[in-house]
Amino acid sequence: MFAFVLGLFLVRRVRKNIAKEYDFSDAPTPSLDSLPLHLYNTVIQQLKQQKHELLVQSQAEQHRARTSENFSHAVLSNLSCGVLVFGANGLVKTANPAAKAILGFASTTGMSAEDIFRGSEVQSATAMPGRVFSDHGEQEAVRIADEVHTVLHQDSKRRQVEAGYLTPAGQKRFLSMTISQVPASDGTLLGVTCLINDLTQLDDIRRQQELEGEISAEMALQLRSSLTTISGYAQQLANNRDPEMAKEIATDIAHEAAQLDRTIGGFLTTKQAASAAAGNSK
Repeated sequence: MFAFVLGLFLVRRVRKNIAKEYDFSDAPTPSLDSLPLHLYNTVIQQLKQQKHELLVQSQAEQHRARTSENFSHAVLSNLSCGVLVFGANGLVKTANPAAKAILGFASTTGMSAEDIFRGSEVQSATAMPGRVFSDHGEQEAVRIADEVHTVLHQDSKRRQVEAGYLTPAGQKRFLSMTISQVPASDGTLLGVTCLINDLTQLDDIRRQQELEGEISAEMALQLRSSLTTISGYAQQLANNRDPEMAKEIATDIAHEAAQLDRTIGGFLTTKQAASAAAGNSK
């Protein structure tokens, strides 16, 4: 036991001596002033070089962003069809000049779909499941604004609709619209874009063609009836020997021919008026 206690005392004493010999607590802390001058200058130069590289890279990124923005703006400005973009809050973020001209607004920024399309109702549409039906089994009227809200707030990625539209100035137009979602890279919805085409002239041409078709069918029926009547009178005239009766039949033929001439003249006048109206609308 005595030897053990003596050994422990000696070990402690040796440790204390070693600690005193290697005590660095009072040693001075190295500073930048104690560094060699060339090493200090080298570090400063490297920091300046990195700062310059970061500045050049930032300027290049800003230039690419401005170039991309200018390119997108130029493309939208020169499109013949209208492009209307609604944000996630349902308000217009941007609209190209064609959209403003078609819709009849000088500026649409900050407007909602109800403000722009008001009571305009959809006449025909595709990709429209879940339509609401009335008690009589007929589809209830759907507004363009409702279609925009459906794409914006429901799981419907695209809608294609055709609708009549009345501008703030009172001009009637027939529009074809493709309403699509604008998703972000992470899958969130940024908003809705509306691609708008003005089909007013095409709709007028279609209506004119339908009207001409109806007039042509009526005209053909009248021509056929008149020719049948004239043919009957001609057969009677050929088989009749009585001068008085022949004179009456000839008068009837002349009357039917005059009626036929008026019918053809009215048809030609109507067609010329329709052609002039179509030319004025263009």
